[in-house]
Amino acid sequence: MNDMSAWASKIARELLEQPLPRRWAHTQGVARKARSLAPILGDDADLLEAAAWLHDIGYSPQIAVTGFHPLDGARYLRDIVHADDVVCRLVAGHSCAIIEAEQRGLVEELSREFPPADEPLRNALTYCDMTTTPDGEHVTVGSRLSEIRDRYGPGHLVTRFIRLAEPYLVDAVRSVQSHLGPHTTDIFRIGTTHI
Repeated sequence: MNDMSAWASKIARELLEQPLPRRWAHTQGVARKARSLAPILGDDADLLEAAAWLHDIGYSPQIAVTGFHPLDGARYLRDIVHADDVVCRLVAGHSCAIIEAEQRGLVEELSREFPPADEPLRNALTYCDMTTTPDGEHVTVGSRLSEIRDRYGPGHLVTRFIRLAEPYLVDAVRSVQSHLGPHTTDIFRIGTTHI
């Protein structure tokens, strides 16, 4: 773990481990997956791993303000800990957050404060998030999306967001998988072709 990743891990642990142990387990799994992408990310590997550690800190009751975790987490990172701009933008935009921001009436704030990071890094973070269960285990993107819909129920805003975002989330996961090629095992490919 490099300096930026170690720093990010410490912040995430402080904000998530005690109040939200399941969210902490998910975060650890997402960070492990980000670390596994180092062979295809080169110089951006540490940046992605840091964003993976921090992507869900906005759920922490200590920093939640708007109730929209990508925005709350990114604001905390920018305003309180003065994190790298790209890390803040990755956290703010992770896993198609802009689509959920539209559902919440926060798209203007999110877009103005945190312009999107480069697509390859956004896709990589989406891949890590959308192929990791709430307990930190590997899962196919189709199973992950089903789990989210089941957890929130049919009428919930998050379920509506997932329905709208699904094609983009699946495309992001497939994009990363196509770059993994021989660097991965078949488990990363199972279940994404039938969606």
